[in-house]
Amino acid sequence: MLYDLRNSDLRLRWLVTLFLATLGTSYLFGAWMVGLYAGFSPRKVGETYGPAGETSMVMQMPPETTMVTEHHVSMAEMDEEQHHVDMDLLVQDTHVHMPMYAVLAACLSVIVLGLAISRTAALATITLLFAAPWLDFAGMWLTKLVSPHFAIVTLAGGWAMALGYLIVAVLATYQMWWRKT
Repeated sequence: MLYDLRNSDLRLRWLVTLFLATLGTSYLFGAWMVGLYAGFSPRKVGETYGPAGETSMVMQMPPETTMVTEHHVSMAEMDEEQHHVDMDLLVQDTHVHMPMYAVLAACLSVIVLGLAISRTAALATITLLFAAPWLDFAGMWLTKLVSPHFAIVTLAGGWAMALGYLIVAVLATYQMWWRKT
């Protein structure tokens, strides 16, 4: 352990607590946004990041003849919007999110260094914190370039990010405020 978060100065424990609370709140809103735009099922993530939606954005020449048909459309169908991430947006998202995820993983890892856990548990947690965004974006890129079946990798990355945060937040909060030596 490089430092002992349990017995650290009140100012450091307060800083870590506020950081974890703020990050946790942003993760909740991030999950809400993911639910709104990409969903939490492999099928919805595959539709969002896969190649399928891009062809509908391409303008095509009108057909030589047209036929008009009528069919019932419910209000729920009219409200359903399919969000699709094209290649340009995926490049931008990767460029913006990956560095931020690295900074967050590093900050959470510094907290891990002050926890009273084994070296193996610390290394595993730090690895999880950095591997999660790699899984998340590898899944998006593989879904886009290879197959919508890789959407499960994106979901695994998202759940791994949540798990990593929860491990650090629960252990740090418990050790800083309830378990003293």
